[in-house]
Amino acid sequence: MFHHCFEPRTPADELAQIRAQIAQLKRREAELREAYLTQPDMPCLGRWTKVEIVTSRRQVLEPRLLPPEIRSDPAFQREKVTRTLQTRPHDPTRNRLPELVRDRPVNVGLRLVSGG
Repeated sequence: MFHHCFEPRTPADELAQIRAQIAQLKRREAELREAYLTQPDMPCLGRWTKVEIVTSRRQVLEPRLLPPEIRSDPAFQREKVTRTLQTRPHDPTRNRLPELVRDRPVNVGLRLVSGG
């Protein structure tokens, strides 16, 4: 893990570390989810938790199936603004990054979405 007792952690490094931990947890979640969906013998009862597979259905609009004249009509469009925070090594020539930060995707971003 990425702990340095004598180095104060900067917010930028903390953000990168948190994102790496989230990515690691998401990978593990995906493994467990896949196992539950494909292996009927997976134990669903834990010490404190029970896993249930719930199936739901809903109708969704498929814009790509609309006629091109509607898809390209500005009256049916709006602008969406997205601001993304990206974390990258500030010195690309330096190969030594903490293990937890090194293996994470570079463009995993926080998104602030606004629009009407």
